[in-house]
Amino acid sequence: MRYPLPMAPGIFQARPNRFIALVELDGEVQRCHVPNTGRLGELLLPGAAVWCGKAEAPGRKTAWSLLTVQKGDALVNIDSQAPNHVAAEYVAGGGLGVIPELLKAEQTYGDSRLDLYYEAGDVRGFVEVKGVTLNEGGVARFPDAPTQRGRKHLMALKAAAAAGYRATALFVIQMEGVTGFSPNAPRDPAFAQALCAAAAAGVEVKAVTCRVTPETLSITGEVPVMLETGGEPYEQDHFEA
Repeated sequence: MRYPLPMAPGIFQARPNRFIALVELDGEVQRCHVPNTGRLGELLLPGAAVWCGKAEAPGRKTAWSLLTVQKGDALVNIDSQAPNHVAAEYVAGGGLGVIPELLKAEQTYGDSRLDLYYEAGDVRGFVEVKGVTLNEGGVARFPDAPTQRGRKHLMALKAAAAAGYRATALFVIQMEGVTGFSPNAPRDPAFAQALCAAAAAGVEVKAVTCRVTPETLSITGEVPVMLETGGEPYEQDHFEA
């Protein structure tokens, strides 16, 4: 995925609310849109190097969007819409082991709207995508704040799996340099329990890392998933069409 927007480097100053960041761009402090409602407390620190994209929509209240943050030597993409775009590219390219003849975004199952629906031969599947920006000691974790909506999506995937669909929870880690993924049980134990229950019910749980530049985001490969069962890697038989 490549952003069509012009990018500019800046220095993060403050986040007065979850939608707005104050960023110094070319010597002037600008109000920038934050396209992520998560806490991002470990990333958005005063003085952090960031990259912002120039908005193209006329009449928008903020002329810039804060899209990428530097943490140490790594870049972290914080755009909550970007994981859906790269996940669609990943699925379309055979990332789930099949090449879809049909791929649609934002499809309803039950009372939930799931991110992707695809058909590949006799296979019909749903994918729910979650972007991950939290890195704790080399392990990517989700969520960084409690998410009732996330639990609802897992329930929909469980129902889809029970009905014979292939159901996948795909965690797109918006950075490189992590060794695995685990649900953030200390922050949201209900989500961690729901993810374990979904996996036990036949929902595939996958986590992929991304290469990040200020202009691009691209999936590089899978990392192990460790559910809250003593820290052991979660292993599931690979799907075969």
